[in-house]
Amino acid sequence: MEIWNILLLFAVGLIAGVINTLAGGGSLLTLPALIFLGLPPNVANATNRIGVFFNGLLSWKGYQSKGVKTEAYDIWLGVTSFIGAILGSYIAVDIKGDTFNKILAAVIVMIVAYMVFGKRVNSGEGIRTNRKSRIIGLVTFFFIGIYGGFIQAGVGYLIIASLSFIHHFSIIKINMIKSLTVLIYTLSALGVFIYSGIINWELGLALAAGNGAGGWLTSRWSTKVNEKYIRYFVMFTAIAFAIKLFFS
Repeated sequence: MEIWNILLLFAVGLIAGVINTLAGGGSLLTLPALIFLGLPPNVANATNRIGVFFNGLLSWKGYQSKGVKTEAYDIWLGVTSFIGAILGSYIAVDIKGDTFNKILAAVIVMIVAYMVFGKRVNSGEGIRTNRKSRIIGLVTFFFIGIYGGFIQAGVGYLIIASLSFIHHFSIIKINMIKSLTVLIYTLSALGVFIYSGIINWELGLALAAGNGAGGWLTSRWSTKVNEKYIRYFVMFTAIAFAIKLFFS
């Protein structure tokens, strides 16, 4: 593998790690990069998960180091998404490129519509953690796991929207849960892709180095950033990614 390919994937992974930790959608940068280097869509989708895993691990550890605590319910959200991701990953093994892009574009359009017209990400006031909301959350994360195992790109927006709507968590709490959830369900996705033999380890590890670095650094300083600026960042990246999909 050429050194330029390694440097390119590290740089793209670093940017994607920052984006994934603050909002979501970093895979909309890393997937095209992997395809540009000659990987088929399903192989690029599988290879991308190595970086996603390390980004989730290091960003979650970064939040922990800054005092954003993980509770039992947060782990159970990850467990239900883990189960869903098994199903989604098996679907992704044989996905065709055209179908992949169309589904991704449709999901991003819906997410952008929510971010523009829906209720803004809650600041942590009026948090709801009753039995009903927890059951709804667990069921929702099972389906998020299916999507995450299937495509991954844009899953951060789904998690942000779901936790904000269901529980009214703060954006920092949501991003910690997002990192943990992605970490947990990516384990099952990687298992399916490794079993299917469709991961390019050289390119995946180069990408993972950048993803992990971006996640670790961003998770540590993002706890000091005013939440309204993170909301603006989420809105901007969602709109930018949607435009990219339609005109690419």
